Amino acid sequence: MKIVLPGGTGQVGTILDRALSAAGHEVVVLTRRPRRPQDVAWDGATPGPWTEAVDGADVVVNLAGRSVSCRYTPENLRAMMDSRVGSARAVGEAIAAARRPPKVWLQMSTATIYAHRFDAANDEATGVIGGTESGVPDYWAYSVEIAKNWERAQEEAATPGTRKVALRAAMVMSPDRGGVFDMLSWLARLGLGGPVASGGQYVSWIHDEDFVRAVEFLIAREDVEGAVNLAAPCPLPQREFTRVLRRAWGVPVGLPASRWMAEVGAFVLRSDTELLLKSRRVVPGRLGDAGFAYVWPGWEGAAGDLVRRARGARTGSGRRRARVGGGLSRSSPRP
Repeated sequence: MKIVLPGGTGQVGTILDRALSAAGHEVVVLTRRPRRPQDVAWDGATPGPWTEAVDGADVVVNLAGRSVSCRYTPENLRAMMDSRVGSARAVGEAIAAARRPPKVWLQMSTATIYAHRFDAANDEATGVIGGTESGVPDYWAYSVEIAKNWERAQEEAATPGTRKVALRAAMVMSPDRGGVFDMLSWLARLGLGGPVASGGQYVSWIHDEDFVRAVEFLIAREDVEGAVNLAAPCPLPQREFTRVLRRAWGVPVGLPASRWMAEVGAFVLRSDTELLLKSRRVVPGRLGDAGFAYVWPGWEGAAGDLVRRARGARTGSGRRRARVGGGLSRSSPRP
């Protein structure tokens, strides 16, 4: 298949590009800074010569948008909104104008669209959309508005010949340098990976292998469209999440951090405390109903695999993984 990845140079795009190319697909990456033969220049906002890559493609997976790994200043939040909505509209226009439009358009979204909550898990059918919670910073509601507008841009695109799926993805865990797992592991190895605030806020995540397998699954399943949660079936409280991660790295102790300490740490890391403090209790209702089975449903096994791969990459002795996406394996019940 010919698969086009707008914004495919970030962490998630690199994971998909690597796996799909290894599987024998023709992968074209739309990027502002093309460096390889398979890269095509685009500005992420307006139609141009790049639309030729979309015309005749089998699949488009739009990943474009400003990174959330930054301080949530008004300027950065506006850049997140504009880059996500603008790129989705541009991709929709390219598909609408194509003589041979792709069969499916997977549009990146985020699990942040759901409410900050502890009492129950959010699936696609019964989950609570956020933005009106009490006792949380006002700007958290803007993050939800970004997600809602992001999805709306895809919904409103006039592409009747193309199936559309919005990927409400949790944090994608991979051993690649610079990703969220790398950052969390760095903190854990320094002895700083303890509970943040109460530690009761839920962490939703997905192993990179299952993320790619889920994307392949959704490409193949012609009966699935609309919003789909891409998350492991067992989210867990942050204090338990970090405890398992420390154990995987062989670190016995992780210093706890109060809310104000988290603010200081986020400032130093040029990030934001929403990523640490918002309770994202998200489960994959539609994937499970469609028959998708996870290779890594639980965090303990997933963390162990990711640590082994990270260590192998650092020593140059990492094992060569089988093609991501091959075969279905065990699953586990939803919480």
